[in-house]
Amino acid sequence: MTNSRPLFKHIRDHNTLFAELARYRNQAVENLGLPNYEYHKIPKFVAANGDRLTIEPERSIIVPKLYQLAGVKHILSERVHTLTHVGHSDIGYRYPTAALAGQDAPFIKRMRSEYFHQVDEDRDICRPINLSYGIKSRGKGDNRQEYEVWLPGDEPRQDALPLLIEKYGEDLPDDVRRFVQQPSLVHGWMGVKRAAFESLYQNEQHMGDLLICLGMSVDAYNIGAQPDLSYSDAVSSSIAVSNAELEWEVMGFYAPQGAHYSHDDIWAAINHTLNAVGDPILDAYANTLIPLEESKTERILSTVHGLGVTPEDIARLDLHTWEFLQTASEHRVKAHDPSRSVNLLGRLNRLFYHGDYKLPSLKAMHELIAGPVD
Repeated sequence: MTNSRPLFKHIRDHNTLFAELARYRNQAVENLGLPNYEYHKIPKFVAANGDRLTIEPERSIIVPKLYQLAGVKHILSERVHTLTHVGHSDIGYRYPTAALAGQDAPFIKRMRSEYFHQVDEDRDICRPINLSYGIKSRGKGDNRQEYEVWLPGDEPRQDALPLLIEKYGEDLPDDVRRFVQQPSLVHGWMGVKRAAFESLYQNEQHMGDLLICLGMSVDAYNIGAQPDLSYSDAVSSSIAVSNAELEWEVMGFYAPQGAHYSHDDIWAAINHTLNAVGDPILDAYANTLIPLEESKTERILSTVHGLGVTPEDIARLDLHTWEFLQTASEHRVKAHDPSRSVNLLGRLNRLFYHGDYKLPSLKAMHELIAGPVD
């Protein structure tokens, strides 16, 4: 795996990983005959009232089963003629996500941790090692606001607002500030394995000299049937949903050295790219995709709610995300045997390794999406 996908050897070292990824990306741009191009981050989106918003320009589709995305890299190359995949950019992640705010909340509030097995440990045992805290506007269709920070590993209970203010400053809107301060409850969990790679899109007619960088990813995921990941009589399992998602997200853009573009021109190029990639994808999977307008976090909420879990049930559980950094609960016991504490790590691992819903290895996912189309 490391021979054909060299980034995997840096999976525990993000600084090196992203530096190497940038090197492969720059090389791909040079291979396109654009040696004097420079990389730029997506600019803040300036709203009509002058607010500077942090926007996540992405789109995605959901399909019932991962195998239905077999050969998707070839499908993209065939259907989007000016899309170039970045060589050696393949990388994979596994992580659990918790939905922290309910269906009626004005924003999505979530916690996510990266998830690794320890050195020389059984690869079917994975441990969360840190937590990110994020706020997003709701839905899937539009470019959404997104604010995210990593919580210190030794202070997972820390109030995230000062960290968000430090990172985003005056670009953190007042309504987001207020929402951050509202109490959080764990409404449900999802376990995800992600196979990701980068691509470059160009279209001189619509975007001039701009070259848009896309992060492409395929997620295989399981959603827990109960907020505490315990067994659910409603589905006779601890897993309620097992689907896959194909996502395309604008990560940044390349432009000739010294070139300057207006805010509107850059955002017009971003939106053109999302549609230029998305329309062929929607056409290719028209008979396969699940027509959902929910994000994955919202899918957690609707799934758990649909199985009859009430807000009162969630409040009574009073789950905290940092509990899932612990191997066993300090104050939770098994319902059928109060003398035994709940093994939270075991519950969390079932999101990935449940016998009937086992998520594939990262290698298998990458082989699937890169392989020939049946």
